[in-house]
Amino acid sequence: MSQANEKLIVLVEDDELSAVSLKLYLEKHGFRVEHERRGDRAVERILNLQPNAVVLDGNLPGKDGFEICREVRARYTGAILMLTARDEDVEQVLGLGLGADDYLLKPATPIVVLAHINACLRRLQDVSGKESDEYRFGQLFISRATRTVRLGSSEIMFSTVEFDLLWLLASRAGNVLSRDDITIGLRGLEYDGMNRSIDMRVSRLRKALGDDAENPQRIKTVRGKGYLFSRNDWG
Repeated sequence: MSQANEKLIVLVEDDELSAVSLKLYLEKHGFRVEHERRGDRAVERILNLQPNAVVLDGNLPGKDGFEICREVRARYTGAILMLTARDEDVEQVLGLGLGADDYLLKPATPIVVLAHINACLRRLQDVSGKESDEYRFGQLFISRATRTVRLGSSEIMFSTVEFDLLWLLASRAGNVLSRDDITIGLRGLEYDGMNRSIDMRVSRLRKALGDDAENPQRIKTVRGKGYLFSRNDWG
């Protein structure tokens, strides 16, 4: 990762006018911005630079943003903000399922993009700046200090928001958290009844943690109420 005072962002956007406008705005607000136009060069650049955040367009020449997100997620733990061109659930769900931390519909004004970037970075800073904590449930180990998750001998990589969701659920193990509870805990906002990102992230947590998708026992669905993180069933 880049040093905290650098606040480096990699902007992957092939629209030159949009990229220049956003780059200038972000630099005006204290960020250093590296701009990449082509998707087929973006993965190497992101992994080499390890920026604080990536702003990633969905449609790019050479390789689309969804494929880039999938490839970098296992080796990059910073924030990924995806820009999607169409107001379609499938596109938003796909991006979140591949490890994006947040998404915005295009066209998005620079001030809105900046607000979302800052929100992602605050979540990361809030967690890393607190006293070291950890949880153990059977073979599952979660460290908030190092943002490490291990199940048995295997380390599991999660995006920033996915880790924060896992930590929130684990910190309330044995209790049911509603979608509203989760949304407020993660973003300080109330659940609007429409946002499917929580469900998608829970689904990814289950898959990564070896939970049964048809009959989950580790992160249970309590019908009509929310999700319950089990203290047991971790081997």
